[in-house]
Amino acid sequence: MRMKVSRGRGRPRGKYRAPADFRLLQYLALISMKYGIDQDDFFNSFVEAWKRQQSTCKSLLIECRKRTRNYAVFLITNSCKVVAQFSISKHILEEINPLKEFAYAKASKRTILERAKVKHLRIGDLKSGMNRINLKVRILEIPKPRSVITRFGGSATVTNASIADETGIIQLPLWNKQIDAVSVGDLIQVENARVVTFRGERQLRISRGGHLNVVEKR
Repeated sequence: MRMKVSRGRGRPRGKYRAPADFRLLQYLALISMKYGIDQDDFFNSFVEAWKRQQSTCKSLLIECRKRTRNYAVFLITNSCKVVAQFSISKHILEEINPLKEFAYAKASKRTILERAKVKHLRIGDLKSGMNRINLKVRILEIPKPRSVITRFGGSATVTNASIADETGIIQLPLWNKQIDAVSVGDLIQVENARVVTFRGERQLRISRGGHLNVVEKR
């Protein structure tokens, strides 16, 4: 006897969602934000790939590499460059855009000011010139490191990682040992950082005496 699937319901959301599902959906929402893709369109592309093996969403190609009764494995590429690969449970694919629970609603001025008192802000709150910032963010991208000559005449390795939370994306320069300490998808805690503008883009730079810790490995 075939059981009917109730579309649009799925499992309860919010606090009832399994931690692994929550982290996956948060990661998907951040990817859609990075590539400027509507969350509805992005999630529906996975459903389409689940049914037809592959789909496109702006510059991204989404392929269903494996499908079982309970889950599917997807590969996301951008111009032949791998963006991510992961599995999504069937019950999530049967929901109606679960990514919308991660949509960002702009904080009011009062909320921002309250956060500013303790300097524990979100990316969407950051303005150039702010300092003593504490943030918990996820790493979206770590470009290939490059060697540079420091102002003291020595050499160092640096890369500008892309970090994000549910409110936005910003660059975070990583130096030397910091690069090897983290990976794409890691949740990190940044302590005592400042916001600068470099070549027209905001950057979050860890100040002297500041540090970053990996809170959760992907």
